[in-house]
Amino acid sequence: MRHNYKGRKLGTDASHTKAMKRSLTAALLYNDRIKTIESRAKEIRPEVDRIITWAKKGDLHSRRLAIARLGGGEQNKEIVREVFEKVAQGMFADRQGGYTRIMKLGPRKGDGAPMVIMELCTEPVQKKSKAAAEPKKATKAKKAEKVVEEKEAVEELEAVEAEVVEEAEEAVEAADKAAEVEEATEAAEVAAEAEEAAEEAAEEVAEDVAEAAEEAAEEAAE
Repeated sequence: MRHNYKGRKLGTDASHTKAMKRSLTAALLYNDRIKTIESRAKEIRPEVDRIITWAKKGDLHSRRLAIARLGGGEQNKEIVREVFEKVAQGMFADRQGGYTRIMKLGPRKGDGAPMVIMELCTEPVQKKSKAAAEPKKATKAKKAEKVVEEKEAVEELEAVEAEVVEEAEEAVEAADKAAEVEEATEAAEVAAEAEEAAEEAAEEVAEDVAEAAEEAAEEAAE
C-alpha cells in the first residue's frame, strides 16, 4: 500500500529513487540536457523548477535549500553556484515557469522503454508583437464582412424567390381567367349555333304549314 506517497515508483526502492532523482537533476542543471526515460524525466521536472525558483530569489536561504535538495557535496555546491549566477545574469527572467522541455525519441532497443531528451529552456520568450495581432484583427473583420455579405446574399435570394412565386401565382390566375373566358366563348358559340338550328327548324315548320294550307285550299276549291 502506498499510503501518503506521491510520485512514480520507477522500479526501485525509496532510497535508490531519491538518489537517482538527485543525480538526474544535478546532471540536467550542469549539462543543460540529458537523455533518460520518460517517466524519470517527468519525475525530476518539479525538482528542477523548484531549484530555479529558488535561484530567482537569490538569497542565502534559497541557496542552502537548493544545495540540500541536490544532496550536498562540493560538486553540487558548484552546480548550485553556477545556476544562481546564470539566473542572476538574466536567464529565465522572462519565464514564470516551464523551465524544461521534453522531446520524445521513441522506444529503446531491447526493453522498449520510452526514451526522451530533457533540456532547459534557455532561449528568451518571444512575445507576440502588435504586427502579429493586427492581422488577426483584420482576419476577424474580413470574416465579419463575409458573414454580412452572405446574409445580404441570402436575403436577396429570398426576395427573388418571393417575386418568382408571386409571378407564378399571377400567371396561374391569368391562365385560370383565360380558361374561363374560353369556356364562356365556347358556350356563346354553342348557344348561337342552337339559335340558328332553332330558326332553321322554325322556317322548315312554317314552310310545311304553308304547303299544307295551300293543299287544303286547293282541295276545298275543287
